[in-house]
Amino acid sequence: MQNAGPPPEPPQDEDPAVETQPLALTAEAGSVMEGVAVIEAALATMPLAPGVYRMLDAKGDALYVGKARSLKKRVVSYTQIPRLPERLRRMVHLTRRMEIITTGSEAEALLLEANLIKKLRPRFNIVLRDDKSYPWLVITEDHDYPQITKHRGEKRKGASYWGPFASAWAVDQTLTALQKVFLLRSCRDTVFESRDRPCLLHQIKRCSAPCVERISRPDYAGLVRDAKKFLSGETPSIQKALAAEMEQAAESLEFERAASLRDRIRGLTYVQGQNNINLDGVGDADIVALHQIAGQSCVQVFFFRGGRNNGNRSFFPSHLKDDAAPEEVLSAFLTQLYDDLPPPPLVLLSHALPDAGLIAEALTLKAGKKVELATPQRGEKRSAVEHAATNAREALERRLAEGTAQVALLEGVARLFDLAEPPRRIEVYDNSHIQGSHAYGVMIVAGPDGFMKNAYRKYAIQGTSLPRVPVAVAAEVPDALADPALDGTTLSATAPAAGPAAAPLVGAAPRRAGGGSRAASGGGDDFAMMKEVFERRFGRALKEDPERAGEGWPDLVLIDGGAGQLSAAREVMAELGLGDLNLVAVAKGPDRDAGREWFHRAEHPPFQLPPRDPVLYYLQRLRDEAHRFAITTHRAGRSKAITRSELDEIPGVGSAIKRRLLNHFGSARGVRQAGAEDLRNCPGIGPSMATRIHEHFHPGATGTNLGKPAGRTAGRD
Repeated sequence: MQNAGPPPEPPQDEDPAVETQPLALTAEAGSVMEGVAVIEAALATMPLAPGVYRMLDAKGDALYVGKARSLKKRVVSYTQIPRLPERLRRMVHLTRRMEIITTGSEAEALLLEANLIKKLRPRFNIVLRDDKSYPWLVITEDHDYPQITKHRGEKRKGASYWGPFASAWAVDQTLTALQKVFLLRSCRDTVFESRDRPCLLHQIKRCSAPCVERISRPDYAGLVRDAKKFLSGETPSIQKALAAEMEQAAESLEFERAASLRDRIRGLTYVQGQNNINLDGVGDADIVALHQIAGQSCVQVFFFRGGRNNGNRSFFPSHLKDDAAPEEVLSAFLTQLYDDLPPPPLVLLSHALPDAGLIAEALTLKAGKKVELATPQRGEKRSAVEHAATNAREALERRLAEGTAQVALLEGVARLFDLAEPPRRIEVYDNSHIQGSHAYGVMIVAGPDGFMKNAYRKYAIQGTSLPRVPVAVAAEVPDALADPALDGTTLSATAPAAGPAAAPLVGAAPRRAGGGSRAASGGGDDFAMMKEVFERRFGRALKEDPERAGEGWPDLVLIDGGAGQLSAAREVMAELGLGDLNLVAVAKGPDRDAGREWFHRAEHPPFQLPPRDPVLYYLQRLRDEAHRFAITTHRAGRSKAITRSELDEIPGVGSAIKRRLLNHFGSARGVRQAGAEDLRNCPGIGPSMATRIHEHFHPGATGTNLGKPAGRTAGRD
């Protein structure tokens, strides 16, 4: 399929410089020829086999990932500079190394290419930016009374999975319907075992209460079988069986049972009527439709499983090339979409793809069963595809409208803080702790497309005057999960400060405008916390990118605090040689009223914005998001620390062994006081593990003491 002719133009990631700075061959021919020399050197040993090639820049970052039926025939075309479009000349100009991986077939190469693109996100590829996992329904199979619940993450043995679902809302809707119709339990096993009377779900007719034996095991197993049939698309047979059972109950004068069956039938009918798209005769299928406006693309995917609509999701693949053909975008999208998901037997598309056969072969290889790609031209399937395309168009129009408003806000931010151009990356910092315990600093990131949650960072405070505490989250790790909404808890994030502890700034606001310092109130040292966060964040950034040429540097840094926090941050920046970064502290007004914030900048007097200023609302949103993230991070760390047990400190003791010990001895204290012989008699605890546990709590114990229960050792309270 690949030959020595000019290659098709690979779509590119967002980098305006590629579009606005054309590469003149006469001016930069030397640089281009250096890239050509790298490619020619790689060609000397490159096979004719199928595989994947990667073009890397001077830092080793991937520029482009491509696949080929014949690597050598495909890659040689990049050396024909006059025949390449401008974008590919730019790519060759940046190439300093090439790597290849051979595969058994072109279909395998296509799968590997999709995997590497999602992992490396090369700037010259079409990239599906989707950081969210897909929820599934799971029915456990390792319990006498199986549980039904939703699940994210890796699948485990001993359970049946149904999905994927497009969103948490979609899976919640289905879960609620299944509870109403089939009355399956959703509680955890620990809750199930401890119940001595039915819970509220039984009272509202959403559970059959197997925990207190309101239903026999065979009858419950029948409900589980019916639920699996429903999820497999056998709804009519279930409805018919329920109707027959209801009539029989009515004839037997069992009116309460007949009414219960009637309610279940109504629930089943309601569920069937909720699909806004119906595909009769199609069990498992996905509808994939694309729409393009103004050089941007939106792909809408509807997931059907068992004939039921599991919801839809909008995707916005990034590509720099404004004239990227819909077929090109859709081809790249499909392979990356099903890199994480099991492909269904049928995929309905809005555009016919020239390489549909190859993609179908690759997906068949991944699924282990035949996968068909189809572009329907008429009938019910065509109507479903058109409906998905309409959703794609509307989603893209909304995104463009929101982007226009976002651009206007960013332009206002640039004017407000004297930036040369609208910021593409704004970082906001905040701290959270309770009197110094479980202290965290956080960073959130926003840009033209809104909040960039995959760039969020959390920092477990370590080196300040705060006490060291066990923490649940490793310092500086990405967070792309949607945290729960902030509730009314009054855990305090960084308070603005302008008191004596704060270094003076030119034109500093009076103390009443900035509030008080938590350091002065006997809690943790917020200034030291802020300094530590900045040292770790920007010290690492300088180590990884000393030239500051990457895209990870902020155009604007906002700090939730006052003059003191700003001074602490400026001190760190000066030490690191980053004094040119734009720093702004946002201090809450009197009584912490929103809308009366003071803005502190170096060498500028503090100021306020009019209460109805849209830019003020935008900056408040950024500050509130950082505050929310700080609070939820602190809560997670505090909850994990509370639930930690001294058993976690024993080498080799995992969750399974800990569960056995707690079930047998009742508490960690009981384990600590147990003798070696008692530990050996605990089910599932071998002699070596029993000895290890005993020696952990009783170091130096010898002789007959090993077999006797012991109290606390010296120094252990």
